[in-house]
Amino acid sequence: MHRSLLHTLALLVALSAPAIRAEGGKTLAGAQGIPYPAVIAHRGASYDAPESTAPAYLLAREQGADYLELDLQRTRDGVLVVVHDDVLVRTSNVAERFPERKNSPVSAFTLAELKSLDAGSWFNHAYPDRARASFAKLPILTLDEVIDIAEGNPGRQPGLYIETKVPGQFPGIEQDLKARLDARGWLDRPGRVVLQTFDRKSLALLHEAMPQVPKILLLWVGTQAIAPASGQDFAASGEPDKAAFYARQQPREKAEFLRWLDLAKQGGAIGTGPSATRTALGEQSYADLIQPWMNQASHERGLLVHVYTLDEPVDFDKAMKAGVDGIFTNRTSELMRFYQRSTRSESVTLDDLDY
Repeated sequence: MHRSLLHTLALLVALSAPAIRAEGGKTLAGAQGIPYPAVIAHRGASYDAPESTAPAYLLAREQGADYLELDLQRTRDGVLVVVHDDVLVRTSNVAERFPERKNSPVSAFTLAELKSLDAGSWFNHAYPDRARASFAKLPILTLDEVIDIAEGNPGRQPGLYIETKVPGQFPGIEQDLKARLDARGWLDRPGRVVLQTFDRKSLALLHEAMPQVPKILLLWVGTQAIAPASGQDFAASGEPDKAAFYARQQPREKAEFLRWLDLAKQGGAIGTGPSATRTALGEQSYADLIQPWMNQASHERGLLVHVYTLDEPVDFDKAMKAGVDGIFTNRTSELMRFYQRSTRSESVTLDDLDY
């Protein structure tokens, strides 16, 4: 074959690769009843309102998110609650309310004790430019209360994207979750619920409890996860800048990354949730696990790729060009605009909501 023709064919293949990857991801998503590309509201619209609270979830719902993302834990008296951290100091006034127990895990508190905490005022201190008096004294939510929010607007009902958080602290939480979802009628439609975890044991238990529900294995570079080339975790590195440290992290070798894809598949996952490095670094910027070859390898194994957690158009663009199938974001409206799914709902603000 003539050399110039070979060059032309190679160029055409290279140019069409993103489209081929996208079509593969779209087909995989469609088979699971999952929107493509997916808008996953990370702890709700948590750029604009305190994470995992009613205004954050209400705003994400009204702005058109496909999924409300949440972290699931269990109280001492057996109620499923929505809290990210395994201790409450960062996002509540637990140090004032229960000073002697401020470093106790969520599992050490009853629901009544958790409901007595202020889960909103911290946001006003952390982000004064986004502060609102109405955020003061917002309560921690139960799983049922987030389901109520998801069901609250008949014309706009997002799905739930649920993570089992520190599941080793909560034996049986996978069955508890199934029972609540079943009781609320949320296991009736493919893709309405997506389950996620970093924990392979919990992944297996989720698959055993709810084999029909799509599951995602979250991916992380660290000594207890995808083995890093550096051989270090951030805590052991002695470095002051977490984002800069993670930006340099890579899997120890290609085979190590591929091994984790195979583990996800073997555990019943239909996709992975890899971390990403943000262009501007900063909070929630981690190792780059969405390189094009990584996403291609995932698709070749029949796995979707939902990346966490991006907030800026420059990063949305990089991620989609690399071949991801959905994005966890704190800024639902920005991602809706990027996907050109903007409607009047995209301009909904907290002033339009009753919480």
